[in-house]
Amino acid sequence: MIDASDVEPSFGVFRKMRSALGVSGFGINQVELPPGASGREHDEQEGGQEEVYVILAGSGVMRIDSEEVALVPGRWLRVDPGHTRVPIAGSEGLTMIMVGGTPGRGFVPRNNL
Repeated sequence: MIDASDVEPSFGVFRKMRSALGVSGFGINQVELPPGASGREHDEQEGGQEEVYVILAGSGVMRIDSEEVALVPGRWLRVDPGHTRVPIAGSEGLTMIMVGGTPGRGFVPRNNL
């Protein structure tokens, strides 16, 4: 058991929950973006990882390629590996959980995430 507040955030917003919990089967992290801030734009093409985002608090959008999907508490969003994505917080900020894994393969951590 661990509280998110016990995990020091990287870059001020990214809590490495997988590492803190000792999880080895999938990646899981918590992101806390301040109002109007953007996360890191990226895709998962190289590693083939699909990601699921669970919105806990606040609001914003997830820009997937050129489409924007509204993010509100209780919403779950799955993104395929080849799509570029970037979360953008609304005026209340945005807190979400990110879960990632590669279909059909064991989890391989990258960049100490």
